[in-house]
Parts: sequence; C-alpha cells; structure tokens
Amino acid sequence: MNTDITAEPMRFDTKIAVLLRDDLEPWQRLNVTSFLVSGLGSQVPEVIGEPYEDADGVAYLPMFRQPVMVFEATKEVMAAAHARVLSRALPRAVFTSDLFGTGNDRDNRAAVRAVATAELDVVGLVVYGPRNGVDKVVKGARMHP
Repeated sequence: MNTDITAEPMRFDTKIAVLLRDDLEPWQRLNVTSFLVSGLGSQVPEVIGEPYEDADGVAYLPMFRQPVMVFEATKEVMAAAHARVLSRALPRAVFTSDLFGTGNDRDNRAAVRAVATAELDVVGLVVYGPRNGVDKVVKGARMHP
C-alpha cells in the first residue's frame, strides 16, 4: 500500500459532478447530494476506491476514488443540463422536487415514474463520465459556494 501522501496528485480523465438547483434550502442540498452520489456509487463500481484502514488496523468503508465537484444552477440551467445528460447517455441519477414529499425508496421511484421526462422538476443531478462530456452537461452552472 502506498502511504506517500506527498506523491504527485492524481489527474483523472473522468469527472463526478453533482448539480443542485440554487433555490434549495441548505438541508435539502445536503440531502439531495447524499442521495444522488449513492446512486452513482452503486452502479458505477470503477468510481469506488479501496477500503480505508487507520494505523491501528481499524477498517473503514471505501469511498469515491476521485473528487466530487458540486455545482449549483438556476431552474433553467438545471433543465438544460438534464436534457444534455440524457442526450449523452452518461451515467446519471436524478432527484426531483416530488421526492421531498416521500419517505422511502418505493415511493421515490413511483414519484419519478409518474412524471414524463420533459416534465420532471429536477432539483438535483449527478453525472459521471469523461471530463469534457461532464463539463458540457454542467455548462452554465457555477461551483457551489
């Protein structure tokens, strides 16, 4: 195991980006982000690194192997990003405003399924893929403060 944290930083050809609508409350931003990244980690195994272990041998779960960039955008930019991610067929997860009114996975899936793609009120989106493709999806968004 390489424990040299002074080694040259890794540069990734891929990017993980979370896009949040800018009118969300702080608790909603955190909730949406955690839900979105859980979808990515469960379906795109190459984004997950190795398990962690401290100096005493206590094991910890693995996490993403690369940084997660978090952006915010207006409702209009969010809608455009949603259309772009679909046209690029990149791995993605979506969180709609309806999900704030549900309390479990079954109802969450039913709430998304009940709305046509073009009518989804997207408040959060995660996307993974080649850096340039992800950058094009989040075009017009700004880094989350």
